[in-house]
Amino acid sequence: MSTKGVIYRVAGPVVTATGISPRMYDVVHVGDEQLMGEVIKIVGDYSIIQVYEDTSGVKPGEPVSNTGRPLAVELGPGLLTSVYDGIQRPLPVLRDKMGDFIFRGVSAPGLSRETKWDFTPVVSKGDEVSPGQTLGTVMEGPMVHKIMVPVGVKGKVDKIEAGSFTVVDTIAVIDGKEVQMLQYWPVRLPRPVREKYQPDIPLITGQRVLDTMFPLAKGGAAAIPGAFGTGKTVTQQQLAKHSDAEIVVYIGCGERGNEMTEVLTEFPELEDPKTGEPLMKRTVLIANTSNMPVAAREASVYTGMTIAEYYRDMGYNVSLMADSTSRWAEAMREISSRLEEMPGEEGYPAYLAGRLSEFYERACRAMTLGGDDGSISVIGAVSPPGGDLSEPVTQNTLRIVRVFWALDTKLRERRHFPTINWLTSYSMYDKQLRSWYASNVASDFPALKEWAMLTLQKESELQEIVQMVGSDALPDEQKISLEVSKMIREIFLQQNAYHPVDTYCPIERQYVMLKLIKKYSDLAIKALEVGVQVNKVAYIPARQRFQQAKYEETVDEELKAVEADMDKQFAELGV
Repeated sequence: MSTKGVIYRVAGPVVTATGISPRMYDVVHVGDEQLMGEVIKIVGDYSIIQVYEDTSGVKPGEPVSNTGRPLAVELGPGLLTSVYDGIQRPLPVLRDKMGDFIFRGVSAPGLSRETKWDFTPVVSKGDEVSPGQTLGTVMEGPMVHKIMVPVGVKGKVDKIEAGSFTVVDTIAVIDGKEVQMLQYWPVRLPRPVREKYQPDIPLITGQRVLDTMFPLAKGGAAAIPGAFGTGKTVTQQQLAKHSDAEIVVYIGCGERGNEMTEVLTEFPELEDPKTGEPLMKRTVLIANTSNMPVAAREASVYTGMTIAEYYRDMGYNVSLMADSTSRWAEAMREISSRLEEMPGEEGYPAYLAGRLSEFYERACRAMTLGGDDGSISVIGAVSPPGGDLSEPVTQNTLRIVRVFWALDTKLRERRHFPTINWLTSYSMYDKQLRSWYASNVASDFPALKEWAMLTLQKESELQEIVQMVGSDALPDEQKISLEVSKMIREIFLQQNAYHPVDTYCPIERQYVMLKLIKKYSDLAIKALEVGVQVNKVAYIPARQRFQQAKYEETVDEELKAVEADMDKQFAELGV
């Protein structure tokens, strides 16, 4: 196999070379500056390469060399707290080398070769080991990092010892092969698992509208499409901070520089509610801003997914945020046009749906090779131009994912946050999660949730009548129905991400709040039956106290007090 060739043609980030005879997806170095690229098409002796860096000034005749390896990421201790670009170059390390602007052709290893880690073996010399089995552990901040037997290695442990090692030091010898903490894995190849489970455990996020109304299962995939300013990034930060996943991988794929800067400055300051330490200590950030080369943007989602799979294989629940897959699709469209491929809908490549499927279907809850249970839950933000949800990226995403959290500009204008529209959003995990909620929260929780959704749908129908004839023309029972749905919207669905108490609501408290609204509804209907006027029912003092209760530090005690007040005040009305 020839490894040396020359550039034949340059078209933006797409370079054609001759004389290297590579395999598909081999990494190559292009031009005098040795720019990194990847082979994406082979036609006879011509190799089409997408270059991950700016190709300005590169000309035909410059050398091209083939590494013979696919694009792979470095996996091992040191990933947490790191900030990488789309091809796993550590951005803080590059900044220290050359300042705020990265020169072309510069690279640095994804994991530090100097840092030493205290390794504690959990197997002994003479033990038989297989791929994915834990050899030992190191502490990576607050997390236990398992050093696993690499895929393709098995046999008897000839040598293993405790001590302080760098990632490239030999920590064990298995069947004559030296094993390091550092592993390489091709980003486009899913890491293997023993068995995939049904998604029947919810990812608890502490966000009422998500946990109760449109839950996401661990190992599931969700899409958040929404126009500019509807709160995609805030929602994803809430999920990163509060969801019951141990590891967070955040991919800023083609986002504006100022948005990515906000994430990079806020994440280190966010306090992890579980440990009290900075959230960054269990987070990996991949920053690929919109002014970076499009080819690296295309690779960034695979890089993030491979890192997430590595932590899943340790038995962790991983939450992966991709913000946004629209920019990723735009990168594919640009490269496809330079390859002169036949365009599909709106100029996107014909294989757009296939690539989106490949990405989202790597989300799963599974038994790992080592016998642990781990999961990757993927939340992909979609930024449709002008908020048009009928465009190809949104539509193809909705065919694949099973949870749709639709962000609504009208709710933003009404200052209703989170702006998730309860009439257009949905979750297909409802039936599978019903038994979990019934056995872990309350037996009547699924029925309560259905009642709330029906009440909100009924409100939508009544609002059409109200707009034509006014609310005074409605029967008393329908007036109360509007008041109850207003309580569901304002007390339950609205949640303040910046309030220290309301930012996170445990699932047990969500049940209590919803049950209290249902109790108000039942008592109100009884009050109407005994002849109490609608106004007296609608404006009982307990309702105002309920509105404020979710912001109190002693919120759970306050909710009990609200219930006692409600019983007393309805009793005074003769109910």
